[in-house]
Amino acid sequence: MSELDFLCGEITRRYGNITRARGAFLYTEKNVRLTDLYQENGKAILGWGGNSAFTMLKNVLNRGITGRYDTAFNGRIQKAVSDLLGDRRITYLFQEKKSALDSALSICPENTSIYRPWIQGAPNWSGIDCVLICPPLPWGTDCYIAAFKDTAENGALLSKAQESFRTARFPAPLCAAISRSIYNLIKALQERSEKDWFIYDKSLTPYWERKGPYLYIKKEIIPEEKYKDFICHCLDNSVVINPYYDQASIVPFEADRGVFSSLVKNPFIGEKK
Repeated sequence: MSELDFLCGEITRRYGNITRARGAFLYTEKNVRLTDLYQENGKAILGWGGNSAFTMLKNVLNRGITGRYDTAFNGRIQKAVSDLLGDRRITYLFQEKKSALDSALSICPENTSIYRPWIQGAPNWSGIDCVLICPPLPWGTDCYIAAFKDTAENGALLSKAQESFRTARFPAPLCAAISRSIYNLIKALQERSEKDWFIYDKSLTPYWERKGPYLYIKKEIIPEEKYKDFICHCLDNSVVINPYYDQASIVPFEADRGVFSSLVKNPFIGEKK
């Protein structure tokens, strides 16, 4: 059983199926609202519902172009990524992170980075030869974008190597949603900042170290062998956390601080003193 299977099974066992999602919240068959700190491992960092990204998906879906042909929406992804990173990029889509990373390293072995919004100490993204991006689209299927700097050297290397890339073709509605989600991220980067994350520190820092919106488990407090117990404890207090021990949970943007009141009142008994 994978970590994600474990989390999903524990949610269903307690609260039934998820019936809808909005913002930072999941709603269940048993009429319990769960505060989501997992956020599809960051793909829902802008919130569940997708907002205008899913409006774009529906609009293109209605046109009937649901195949994997070349459409204008493929080019829009490249334009959106270029706008996000601040320079011209050549983009390729992948269904797996490993395939994207392997392809990136085959062209830019010395200067490839993985993009994370609001990460502290972020590099100058426009100076990175290849940036891997997982679009902030709350969609279950993975999509990774390898964004290479549009230079003559990279262009020549890509022309020789691209046939060996395990690239993917996505249907036009999903490409439209991906491009819109990136523009939504560009807008959110101007609107969200430290003031939106630190307000939850009193509730969260007993168990996590926060860096921007990202929450890293304090391993001296919650050792790995106790982590599944901690996941279940959080679920009992209506909080969903990242099921992967070494990956970050995420602060729930615009959630009321009271969503953690039960967790505060019922501290995890497995913590070390």
